[in-house]
Amino acid sequence: MKHRAGREKLIPMPCSLLGVVKKSKMLDELRSYRLFESSSSEVADWLISPPKKFQPRPLLFFLHVLQMLTRSQYIIARSSNALLTSSRYYNLLSAMSAQESPLSLQRENGTRKRQSQGGRSPKRQRTKKEKPVKEGSSQEVLLADISALLAAQKLTTIPRCPSEGALKIKDALDSLPAPFTEIDVKVVDISSTGDGLALSSSSNQVYVVPFAVPGDTVRVKVIRHLMEEHHSITDFLRVIEPSPLRDDNRIGCKYFAKCSGCQFQMLDYSTQLKHKRSIVERAYKNFSQLSPDLIPTIGDTIGSPLQYGYRTKLTPHFDGPPGYRSRTNKRSGIKKTFEEIPDIGFMQKGRGKTLDIEDCPIGTDAVRMGMKSERLRVAADLQRYQRGATLLLRESTERVLNSDLEEGKDFEQRPNTIKTAFNNSTDFKTCVTDNNATSTEYIDSFIFTNPAGSFFQNNNSILPIFTQYIRDHILPPTNPGAADQSPQIKYLIDAYCGSGLFTITLSSLFVNSTGIDISGASIEYARKNATLNNIPSSQASFIAADAPKLFKSVTYSPDETVVIIDPPRKGCDESFLSQLLKFGPKRVVYVSCNVHTQARDVGVLVTGTDGLSYKIESLTGFDFFPQTSHVEGVAVLSRVELTDTLGE
Repeated sequence: MKHRAGREKLIPMPCSLLGVVKKSKMLDELRSYRLFESSSSEVADWLISPPKKFQPRPLLFFLHVLQMLTRSQYIIARSSNALLTSSRYYNLLSAMSAQESPLSLQRENGTRKRQSQGGRSPKRQRTKKEKPVKEGSSQEVLLADISALLAAQKLTTIPRCPSEGALKIKDALDSLPAPFTEIDVKVVDISSTGDGLALSSSSNQVYVVPFAVPGDTVRVKVIRHLMEEHHSITDFLRVIEPSPLRDDNRIGCKYFAKCSGCQFQMLDYSTQLKHKRSIVERAYKNFSQLSPDLIPTIGDTIGSPLQYGYRTKLTPHFDGPPGYRSRTNKRSGIKKTFEEIPDIGFMQKGRGKTLDIEDCPIGTDAVRMGMKSERLRVAADLQRYQRGATLLLRESTERVLNSDLEEGKDFEQRPNTIKTAFNNSTDFKTCVTDNNATSTEYIDSFIFTNPAGSFFQNNNSILPIFTQYIRDHILPPTNPGAADQSPQIKYLIDAYCGSGLFTITLSSLFVNSTGIDISGASIEYARKNATLNNIPSSQASFIAADAPKLFKSVTYSPDETVVIIDPPRKGCDESFLSQLLKFGPKRVVYVSCNVHTQARDVGVLVTGTDGLSYKIESLTGFDFFPQTSHVEGVAVLSRVELTDTLGE
């Protein structure tokens, strides 16, 4: 049965149906069909005769698929389709509008009704709430940038008031291109997430366009409209008219514009650094809740010596065997097996699938060599895998004095090794693939060992510059002409210390340093690293404890203490910040891989509590990940003294 082309119209799908659909048992079944790479017309054709398992419930199946395709509260229905023009379909819509459960409708023969799903009565029927935007997430950051763009362009937005918003949303949606339509848009900005933000001459909607820069005119495929969030998600197709900022000859990877890893390979490196400075600016403007006069001028982003070949760790992955596995097979222990080598690599941008990647040029030579060998190993051992897996590729370095090489020790014949020679020593770099093995890394003359699968900064080329910057700013700036009577800082607390990076590299500046981490394994490696670097326990000690509880055991005087914190992406929790303010150290240095949660937390410290607060001395970004939108932030804060307050 062929689908006849007909006009499209938009029909609202209430949230009540969405909740029922998501709770249906069809979700796992649907995932075994590759519908989500098809155009809307192909899907409509396919729906005329769905698989037998769906034929008793074709309407619910249709609504479910279209809901997943558009990812919004609106579905596209083709009025000429016999399935859609049936009276039962419109009765279903009427029932939904009246907030009735679609599963309670009468069957077509009118003989009986279905019970509520799962045997629940209507009053006990659960409804799935929409997940709120996670604080500090890329979605929250993107929405802030979109709101700023709409305000700058003086474009109208759709009201969120339910009473008047529904009609305006419908009117606005009617004016937008249907999902999977190709359109040309003009990119006017780059968001802090790395996506281009574009406008169309036909509407006030913001289009989120990956792999695009300001000034580009690009052709995109519209995927879905998020009306309440005032933007549309698109797929990048091609550049119609390039921006002066774009030079595709700079692109160093054949997977760029498909792989989700890099965003900026078409940009000059100085332009990348300028944009990352603006990311820090936007973070403090949007998330610190501080007045502009409390935020100092953001320093220029400090670049990486290497723009390619810098990543010392990569984790490609592959998915499990494709196809549906029934409950009966699960109970019987029957497992799916691979019939061919799966795609091994990273996620494709805008797709829920893995992109096969043979080589990643931002990885170091040792990591890239390991990637090739691991791909061959997986292919050879494929029958050992009954599910997907994540592979570890971690560079490890052995440093040998050149005098030892000259004495005839045989290092030259080591297989799968990258050799790098210096004046007094030679580094032999290999790729570790066992999560439980130990990797070794050098930062200037410091040596660090870690579990290969654990966290450690992934760009060794910038670490000497980065740690030197921290050393230069951890103590108060000297002022020879001033008569400073305040106590000198003697102590360091390194919260979230990991394997001791800051405790060890800063230890010579302090009488005593204490590193604290929740992971006992990390603390063991921190102690080992202190020994490897000839730092006695009387100078640097380490404690395994949860960071929010660390100040209970601190005996240092706050007036003589600086605290350095380097939390995970989610930032510090309220308990930790409360304890930090209660302890009140003389200085705080906040290092973060997420400048947006950093800005939020720094705002709390600057606002202060019980008469104690901090001021921001400096804010600087570090580019640990060139070609991407990520930027590391360093905020240096000093405690506001009573004399400072009186002076104001």
